[in-house]
Amino acid sequence: MKPFVFTRIQYTSGDWDTDQRMPVNLLHSLVEYTSIPVDHKERVVQLSSNDLFKSSFCYLSGHKLVDFSATERDHFRRYVQNGGFVFVDDCNHDIDGLFAKSFEQEMARTFGPKAVQKIPNDHPLYTCFFKFYEGPPTTSFELNGWGDDLVHDYLKAITINGRIGVLYSNKDYGCEWDYDFRNKRFLAEDNTKFGVNIVTYALTA
Repeated sequence: MKPFVFTRIQYTSGDWDTDQRMPVNLLHSLVEYTSIPVDHKERVVQLSSNDLFKSSFCYLSGHKLVDFSATERDHFRRYVQNGGFVFVDDCNHDIDGLFAKSFEQEMARTFGPKAVQKIPNDHPLYTCFFKFYEGPPTTSFELNGWGDDLVHDYLKAITINGRIGVLYSNKDYGCEWDYDFRNKRFLAEDNTKFGVNIVTYALTA
């Protein structure tokens, strides 16, 4: 089995390089909890580059505008339709913010107006490794009243042939997991466990 590579997508329109400690923290959790071999170095690929198609898992985030170029849109579409997986996380944790609105508009242009749909909280994503029977775990950023002052009790996704190709979160998991992995020992419950589920689903579904 090839080592898992955490690939971050660089796109031209927005601030793609958020939550810089999160990938190492998540990779540490994969080592701690699973037998998945990992490459310990994050990889950054431009959405317009053919290197995108070498990755089985990609991460895309930001606070600002998402407006893909024609080449970026074509690559994103082909990557997902050919079995790739993209975890998209809104750093604004806000369904009415600039990132959320522009990303969903971009997905409508790329896959059609009804492509992004809420996924049920009994989706296999929530039980494929750790068990989250109530759906996506809440982040401290939601509870502290940032963003739209709502706790989002769902995630959205674009599903291709019965499998999630784009997992979309307004919950700001990237910021929630953006700390040195050694600080996890101070948490009553390791909040990166859901990240382990996301990666496990991406690699096995």
